[in-house]
Amino acid sequence: MKPKAVYVHVPFCEQICHYCDFNKFFLKNQPVTEYLMDCDTEMERTVETFPYDIIQSVYVGGGTPTSLSTNQLQTLLRSVRTHFNIKEPESIEFTVEVNPGSADEEKLTMMRREGANRLSIGVQTFDEGLLEKIGRDHKPDDVQETIDRSRRAGFENISIDLMFGLPGQTIEQFEETLERALALNIEHVSAYSLKVEAKTVFYQLMKKGKLPLPTEDTEADMYERLIEKLTGGGFTMYEISNFAKPGRESRHNLTYWENEQYYGIGAGAHSYINGVRRRNHGPLSKYMNAIQEGQLPYLEEHTVPVKEQMEEEMFMGLRKRIGVSMARFEEKYGCTMESVFGGTIDQLKKRELVTINQGRIQLTEKGRFLGNEVFEQFLLQR
Repeated sequence: MKPKAVYVHVPFCEQICHYCDFNKFFLKNQPVTEYLMDCDTEMERTVETFPYDIIQSVYVGGGTPTSLSTNQLQTLLRSVRTHFNIKEPESIEFTVEVNPGSADEEKLTMMRREGANRLSIGVQTFDEGLLEKIGRDHKPDDVQETIDRSRRAGFENISIDLMFGLPGQTIEQFEETLERALALNIEHVSAYSLKVEAKTVFYQLMKKGKLPLPTEDTEADMYERLIEKLTGGGFTMYEISNFAKPGRESRHNLTYWENEQYYGIGAGAHSYINGVRRRNHGPLSKYMNAIQEGQLPYLEEHTVPVKEQMEEEMFMGLRKRIGVSMARFEEKYGCTMESVFGGTIDQLKKRELVTINQGRIQLTEKGRFLGNEVFEQFLLQR
């Protein structure tokens, strides 16, 4: 099976958020033009080395893709369309990440013209004080303005990202954010609890005891309100952290959760092709040097053993509301799910964390709240 999805990384930002551990650099004085040329070269070499059949989704993320100038971003989008032979853009899902207020109508119109048909807007919260605490430089009202511009540019599929469990965040603040999100009349919401990662501002504050996070119970209450509000507002919870209007589920994210293959282009990007996971060099100089030396810019390559693939099939697939198909598992791996994970599944069923329904293993409502604990049970099979 060949890759059907493409991720392209733009590692430039005009500000660095306090929680972000993605590969990113301040935009000012960076070799942006040269980087885009190297991404173009990487795409060309990648498809020559690892051919594809049909691309179903493209996701341009970051960083902040819209921190690029209109011409620079246009160059990147055209590279994607050229090397991945996207002749009919409307037949695929083509997402670009946008920060509120970071794209004017000219840039949005260009993106739509160049084939992008879905936006993912990094809202995080509608509380102005919390936005300042997490290092965001937009204002709450920038969100509606960005959506209005996007609609005028022709975008009919818009997603926003939200966060909860933020420092000092109350349930009331999160409920207000959810109400404002529902009022946007958008097609998709991704909502994640804060995870404090190493090498971030928040990590340093936590080490000093200066990061007042909500309790686990409060965070669980926020997650419960999230589900109640969004499902009550016409969204379907199709994955632990993702909600969509009918037919607007993220095809690109489903690639990851269904343990399928994908290309990763750019500094620090990850790919999964022919059973091998690869990670590109992160520092710009190392990434660009590798390209200029005629190589593909891989820092690490890991051939995934079949047993590890099966584990990933379980803990990734269980994130989806519909869970993991037992028939598809057997078709992919040549053995039954019960023969590999029968004991684990039985224990989780006794604890009412998973259930078997119409040939699929799924998380129960209780299991969704203890998802990480469930997933760990499959990782212990190594």
